[in-house]
Amino acid sequence: MLGNSETADFELVCIIVNQGIGSKIMQTAKKNGISGGTVLIGKGTIKNRLLEFLALNDVKKEIVLMVSDNKTVEYALEQLDKKFKFSKPNHGIAFTTSVGQIFGASSCKGEPMKEERGADNTMYHSITVIVEKGNAENVIDAAVEAGSKGGTIINARGSGIHETSKLFSMEIEPEKEIVLILSERDSTEAIVGSIREKIKIDEPGNGIIFIQDVKNTYGIYK
Repeated sequence: MLGNSETADFELVCIIVNQGIGSKIMQTAKKNGISGGTVLIGKGTIKNRLLEFLALNDVKKEIVLMVSDNKTVEYALEQLDKKFKFSKPNHGIAFTTSVGQIFGASSCKGEPMKEERGADNTMYHSITVIVEKGNAENVIDAAVEAGSKGGTIINARGSGIHETSKLFSMEIEPEKEIVLILSERDSTEAIVGSIREKIKIDEPGNGIIFIQDVKNTYGIYK
């Protein structure tokens, strides 16, 4: 527990696992200090000819998003890795990115946003692309053409007729799709350039891309 004189740096934890595992991730995280989170439904886009032939290449995924202070995140991820074995192929991946300020969560109160320390040392980037529904596969194709191994597609829908999903405090209308891609730092420029060209993202209304530095990773293979 942090004292009144202490400040905390917060991190967003993103864990991508097969469908049905997300709630177990949340339960284990809660036991290890992370108070809550959000589970989104998506699908993986692993490129494998045999899986494509069998129509099994679109693997249903769950994306778990959680926020906590960096010490709690570090400990919780170590425990999650021990239990769910992200180091083994197809057991999921986990990574963290820095969070500037948090509002609406009484358990997470940090200092005003400041520049990221040591950002130049990051090995990976998280590329998030928000596009009209139906264009996510084009984003994946463009990324793969530029060297990416694939990504995760999230169909963003609200839980009620008048509601919208939110990701990183942004409202995502039901007709949108979110593509999450992990990229080695040296490959990010080529991947983003390929996506921009293929779906003409610089034209109004075609979508947005944002890139975040990834701090810690589990389960990522070259």
